[in-house]
Amino acid sequence: MAAVTSVSFSAIAQSTERKSCVPSCRSIDTFRFRSNFSFDSLNVRSSTSRFLVHCVSIASADLPTVADTKLNFLTAYKRPIPTVYNTVLQELIVQQHLIRYKKSYQYDPVFALGFVTVYDQLMEGYPSEEDRDTIFKAYIEALKEDPVQYRHYVYRADAQKLEEWARTQNASTLVDFSTKDGEVENIFKDIAQRAGTKDSFCYSRLFAVGLFRLLELANVTDPTILEKLCAALNVNKKSVDRDLDVYRNLLSKLVQAKELLKEYVEREKKKRGERESQKANETVTKCLGDYQYAGR
Repeated sequence: MAAVTSVSFSAIAQSTERKSCVPSCRSIDTFRFRSNFSFDSLNVRSSTSRFLVHCVSIASADLPTVADTKLNFLTAYKRPIPTVYNTVLQELIVQQHLIRYKKSYQYDPVFALGFVTVYDQLMEGYPSEEDRDTIFKAYIEALKEDPVQYRHYVYRADAQKLEEWARTQNASTLVDFSTKDGEVENIFKDIAQRAGTKDSFCYSRLFAVGLFRLLELANVTDPTILEKLCAALNVNKKSVDRDLDVYRNLLSKLVQAKELLKEYVEREKKKRGERESQKANETVTKCLGDYQYAGR
């Protein structure tokens, strides 16, 4: 029996300040997301603060540990999760814990889009859609971000808002956000301003995935546009290239693991069907034998 390969997300733990990088970004058509998104749009309060969820400063001694966050998740969702999903999910929550409690962490919608994209891609094909939503809620709860407020009014809503906007954009309008006024354009302006100071911006791989998702939805296939967008946002292009390459490799391994899991489940179903059929035949044979014996 072939073993189901576990997928590691540990490469994501590498520091974003690492000097090494992968070759320049591959053609955008080589890295596609398959998930379709459709979420209810929800209103968020006006003013610049609508786009930001500031972390309250906490004394280092009071910061929860990774073990605390993982325990929070296991407490919020007690049902077993198939290994092919759980292995990546557990490592992902560790990485987001480290991001969540950095002093420079500040929520933004591009980060939300990246997280929603990663989560939905990871959980694609999960046996129960209801459980998939419940796990999402437990995940956010584990990070001490209220599942009702953050999931329904921020994470999912912001992801949908950016997706809808990106579908109406092209290569030129994506990069020229600084010359325009609009809800999404103002989000990008705020990110660019914070990223330029480095004090209130925490770059992460989820942010990089969010950027790429925008390019994909806008049907932008020119790799140079990503470079221009990074420059406009004051984000390090080399870090984005490296993080997208790591994520692309992860998706490839995840697809292979899911295929192995699917083959294993189908094989077990076939074996179970054969056993049940054999058992039924034996029962019929026994009954016929008893009947013939009684008729003598």
